[in-house]
Amino acid sequence: MGEIVLARIDDRLIHGQVMTAWLQFTGGNHIVIVDDATAGDEFTKSIMSMAVPNGIKLSILGIADGSEVLRSVPDNEKIIILAKEPQTYLALIENGVQLDEVIIGGMGARKNRQTFYKNISASEEEKEAFRQIIAHHVKMKIHVIPDQGSQAIEGLL
Repeated sequence: MGEIVLARIDDRLIHGQVMTAWLQFTGGNHIVIVDDATAGDEFTKSIMSMAVPNGIKLSILGIADGSEVLRSVPDNEKIIILAKEPQTYLALIENGVQLDEVIIGGMGARKNRQTFYKNISASEEEKEAFRQIIAHHVKMKIHVIPDQGSQAIEGLL
């Protein structure tokens, strides 16, 4: 049976850190982006597909389809899930997707967000989603790149 090797919150979804450090660190061979807006944008999807190395499968799905795919990871697949917001992970969990851990990699400053930890920002709604994810017995931590330390977020809330 396959496995989910990384579940990461990152505003940028696919970028250099994911394609180099995290892909190598996890041994992932299938990237699943779960984001309703991205799944509905053919131009963005085509740009993202060009950023993925040969031999790595890419699926860009909305929450409903993503939940269905992720509930039964096919044999031999090591899935990296990428989403822009914690609310997406909360919806996946509530739709029956089993996750052990969600990491926060990149949540930049934007309207309604305040500094949460160093260069990570979060809105009150996002912090509430963090709490609810943790209440589902899913670990959450900030972990920007694999060779740097991580920070559990429970104490930051």
